[in-house]
Amino acid sequence: MALLGYARVSTDGQSLTAQVAELKAAGCTELFQEKISGAKTDRKQLAKLIGRLGKDDVLVVTRLDRLARSTRDLLNILGAVADKGAGFKSLRDTWADTTTAHGRLMLTVLGGLAEFERELIRTRTTEGRARAKANGVVMGRKPKLTHHQRQEAIGRREAGESLVDIGRSYNVSHSTISRL
Repeated sequence: MALLGYARVSTDGQSLTAQVAELKAAGCTELFQEKISGAKTDRKQLAKLIGRLGKDDVLVVTRLDRLARSTRDLLNILGAVADKGAGFKSLRDTWADTTTAHGRLMLTVLGGLAEFERELIRTRTTEGRARAKANGVVMGRKPKLTHHQRQEAIGRREAGESLVDIGRSYNVSHSTISRL
């Protein structure tokens, strides 16, 4: 079991020194550091750390906001950590510690709330789409061909013209014509 520390600051003007000292004091044997906004999803050192995690290793941060900007982001990262068979621990947010039963419970509740929120969003979206359809809104992409062009293309196909030639004349693929 290894403790792997992750330290992050948002701008070049900030210093990683305090975080690094805290992580070393907590017993971290390897440290991954970067100066990048937490809003960025392509944090190379975080990805490297997660790739380095082994079974029973623990990813350690000083505070949750050093790791994630949102609940969804946090849960995605913790999911990747759990997939490696590793744990997670925040030094200042003691409830966020998957190495303890209490911490796992708290993060499970947090995950349940996030799932509940996603379901509410999905329900509202579905209801909104149904209302829009009832009001005559047509969903999806605008058709490439007008009704008249579709009828004309069908007639040309029935007359024996090739799908490729018909498609070229309307600047669409032969597959579009075949679906008519």
